[in-house]
Amino acid sequence: MSAFVYVIAAVAPSGRRTYVGWTTDIEQRLARHNAGKGAKSTRGRSWVLLYAERFDCRREAMSREWRLKHDRTFRAAIAR
Repeated sequence: MSAFVYVIAAVAPSGRRTYVGWTTDIEQRLARHNAGKGAKSTRGRSWVLLYAERFDCRREAMSREWRLKHDRTFRAAIAR
């Protein structure tokens, strides 16, 4: 089963916020974030998809997610 790593962004009073996650269905996951049913830190905001990568397995996607969560330079660059 394919898995995806994604980066979403929302405009906040303090600037633009980004969130990195993984899923098997990007459209459904973005809808859940925007409905307030995603991660606690994403609730109450309107999110847009900035970036996504596809992987052959969940394990690869989860590993890439961890690396992207810690790569502030990458997240700042795509959030512009």
